[in-house]
Amino acid sequence: MVTKQEIKLIKSLNQKKYRQQLQQFTVEGIKGIREFLNSGFELETLYTTKPIFEAPHGQTVIISEKELSKLSTLKNPNTALAVFKIPKPLKVDTDGLVVALDDVRDPGNLGTIIRLCDWYGVKNLFCSLNTVDCYNPKVVQATMGSLTRVNVSYVDLLDFLSHQKTTVFGTYMEGENIYQTDLPKEGIVVLGNEANGISKDITSIMTRKLSIPRFGATKDTESLNVANAAAIVLSEFRRRIIET
Repeated sequence: MVTKQEIKLIKSLNQKKYRQQLQQFTVEGIKGIREFLNSGFELETLYTTKPIFEAPHGQTVIISEKELSKLSTLKNPNTALAVFKIPKPLKVDTDGLVVALDDVRDPGNLGTIIRLCDWYGVKNLFCSLNTVDCYNPKVVQATMGSLTRVNVSYVDLLDFLSHQKTTVFGTYMEGENIYQTDLPKEGIVVLGNEANGISKDITSIMTRKLSIPRFGATKDTESLNVANAAAIVLSEFRRRIIET
């Protein structure tokens, strides 16, 4: 049985200020919860309609589907919802290929980019302070468990990039054709805001500008979705490693 106080607490985790205050976040669905249970994330409480998870008995609460619907942010809740503790920040580095996000606001885009980082072996993702919170329920859902394998850090991006010795690549409408330019095995790739791209301040310290060319006959397409652009850019960087 779920108490009114528990419902209130879990619902509050939909808001960033309460996630930060309580240092907790929610994960929904069988696959996502299992990914987090098998990772280094610490479970607070698991609410499930079926006893199918390998979780501590004292932290598992069997509930009804009706109760789950009161806790869930989904239209069609999937079996369980778990509350995990937000881990303490890890020591990070910029070795290898790194991704940085400048004011990405859409939860689906951030979740997809985290999955792409996981797919292409990018261990560290740096986000500007205005980028959407990676523990937002929609972001967590979109990552499909990849958040357990990608270290996401929130930084003053201008200050952070200003102190890097590695090459900083920016994605722009005009720049070096990514299909024709030489790409190294390491560096920082910056992707910008959905509507405005990379800010002027960040652009001022950019080492190299990369562009994904348009092949349409009229070339009238305004821009690529930031997550789609991330997929293409990361694919090109990794392809060069295979070819060398």
